[in-house]
Amino acid sequence: MPIEYIWIALAVLVLLAELWAIKALLKSAARAENKGLWIVVIIFLPLLGLLLWLCVGPKALSRDAAASNAGKG
Repeated sequence: MPIEYIWIALAVLVLLAELWAIKALLKSAARAENKGLWIVVIIFLPLLGLLLWLCVGPKALSRDAAASNAGKG
């Protein structure tokens, strides 16, 4: 198996992970400015941006969880 196929497979995996991260980011409860900044970081720094977002990015809250937490407080 040529080494080029491995690099192509890794690039496809990174691309899929970035698309997943952007989708999760857009569904998060973060402010629009933060979402825009994170999307720019994820797109222009592909692997580093994805890792940064996973470590320190906004945590996605489902609408049900957010609603139940709002009712408790």
